[in-house]
Amino acid sequence: MPVTVRIPSVLRNLTAGLETVSVSSANVEQMLAALDAAHPGIKARLCDDAGKLRKFVNVFVGEEDIRFLDGPATALKDGDTVDIVPAIAGG
Repeated sequence: MPVTVRIPSVLRNLTAGLETVSVSSANVEQMLAALDAAHPGIKARLCDDAGKLRKFVNVFVGEEDIRFLDGPATALKDGDTVDIVPAIAGG
């Protein structure tokens, strides 16, 4: 199932500058693997050594935060848009 993944600007150096990438995946975990297969190194920036999303990385399917759905097992359907949003702190 093709989904569109919106890439944050801080990671676009890994996607040759692409703002969006299309991958086929049944859930968020598979989407991360497919994204990394197409753009090596991106998953390492999003996930820790155990393969879990880093605490400062937020992932949304449509308008829904996957933390309030099924986490990485959140199902994706054809045409979904996935937003990867790294938390930003400053002061």
